[in-house]
Amino acid sequence: MRPGLLDDVFPPPVRARIEEAADFRHPAVISEFDSPEASAALAEAEVLLTGWGCPPVDAALLERATRLRAVIHAAGTVKTFLSPDVFDRGVVVSSAAAANAVPVAEYTLAAIIMGAKRVFPLAGLFRTRRTHRTGADLDRQHWIGAHGLTIGVVGASRVGRRVIELLRVLDADVLLYDPYVDAAEAELLGVTPVDLDTLVATSDVVTVHAPDTPRTRGLIDARRIGLMRPGTLLVNTARGPLVDTQALTGHLVSGRLDAVLDVTSPEPLPPGHPLWDLPNVLITPHLAGAQGNEVGRLGALAADELVRYAAGSPFAHPVRRSDLERIA
Repeated sequence: MRPGLLDDVFPPPVRARIEEAADFRHPAVISEFDSPEASAALAEAEVLLTGWGCPPVDAALLERATRLRAVIHAAGTVKTFLSPDVFDRGVVVSSAAAANAVPVAEYTLAAIIMGAKRVFPLAGLFRTRRTHRTGADLDRQHWIGAHGLTIGVVGASRVGRRVIELLRVLDADVLLYDPYVDAAEAELLGVTPVDLDTLVATSDVVTVHAPDTPRTRGLIDARRIGLMRPGTLLVNTARGPLVDTQALTGHLVSGRLDAVLDVTSPEPLPPGHPLWDLPNVLITPHLAGAQGNEVGRLGALAADELVRYAAGSPFAHPVRRSDLERIA
């Protein structure tokens, strides 16, 4: 993983659990696989405990790491560094994506509540005028408030499912679009399954939680953005390319729609892009995922998985080869 992450991802109590379950090979933390020290460690390694910044784990590496049996990733997606060759070699893989989903879902719930309350444009007016809001201000904000909303969730991913759970605190109807979720599973989740056009056309809030794959890029395109009703709030904490930023921009500039965007395409937007200065748009720097003291949750999950592996038990959070086409 990247240098300097060890203490954040694996605070002392978590590090103690790891050291109890496994024998470290030094150097304990490496950010490359080519030095003599790294090569010596790889030759002995049965498990790679990885994190953000891990170099490619591919066929060439597997030729050098002949004892490798497991990769436990103390972060979210493994697609940025892990080759399918790992699965073909019979190496088992686990990811802490479920732990990273927690803060993303919490951010999403906060964005929905604050966005539905029209906090961002009204706070801007308040900051400018230093006087109480007026009825005219509220009229310009379309509907306002979270009561009785219809919320459309795009994607029953780990984050999407966690968002669905958190939305139970609201008096809201939840719609779901996910081609992999059937009616029986949707009923268990407590949502109404619909096609994507119906979701965007009938939801007060559209929140995006699908993975970034060739099939999902541009999923929220110009036509579907046009189907959204005036006042719809779009929340994207997934990946920027899922939403057509160029098509969305006109609807936001006109004030027809509002948005909370933790990701954009491109990311970041160019300095002169009009979305930076719109009162009805909140853009944040891809911070919905684990940050600061949230990062230790990822290491704790990875430690749990290492303990399971050491005991001969299956992973609780496995990543399978067949998952690669469907996960973020």
